[in-house]
Amino acid sequence: MNKNEKFVVTINREVGTGGRTVGRKLAEKLGVKYYDKAIINGLTQKFGLSKERIEEIKAQKKSWWNDINNYYNTLVNSTTKPMEAEVKLDNASLFETEKHILEEAASQTSCVVAGRTGFMVFREWPNHLNIFIQASLEHRVQRVMRRQNVSESEAREIIAKMDTSRETYIKKYEDTSRYDTRNYQLVISMDDLSEDDAVEVILDYINRTSK
Repeated sequence: MNKNEKFVVTINREVGTGGRTVGRKLAEKLGVKYYDKAIINGLTQKFGLSKERIEEIKAQKKSWWNDINNYYNTLVNSTTKPMEAEVKLDNASLFETEKHILEEAASQTSCVVAGRTGFMVFREWPNHLNIFIQASLEHRVQRVMRRQNVSESEAREIIAKMDTSRETYIKKYEDTSRYDTRNYQLVISMDDLSEDDAVEVILDYINRTSK
């Protein structure tokens, strides 16, 4: 990945690893936009977006991304949730809408994307880095217990459910597994790392491999 040109970094992570926080901190360090499921859902809801609706907006207004970008800034910088449009999409439509938004975002500016579809959406992107963040089950259980204030058995149930859900989601759209390391250029275990440590590992990798 060339950090001196427009780029996208994707982070796929296991629940309980702190991968989303790593992504946010990495974006801050790189000085680029950060997108995750919550932000994409917020954009979708605000504008009542579907793949077809995005195409309509783009055709009608060349500066349409400015509106979304302004809303993005409101979304990430405010604790008040803006008024949302009523929009209900099935999983297939939601996948296509998320893909469309992420591709448009990455075409506008460098960014970090944390989420289950990033490595699929951008695997053919000309300047990208796909990262997978994992940890031992015990590490994940302890973190989920702390973060969600749940018992050990509840944490294990949450992890098992999320692991199955995310893997099923991937297999629905691609003939691959999120655990297949061939999908990534960098795989990080969080067992002995803090989130800040992981960010430094990624930055070091980028600096060493940047053309």
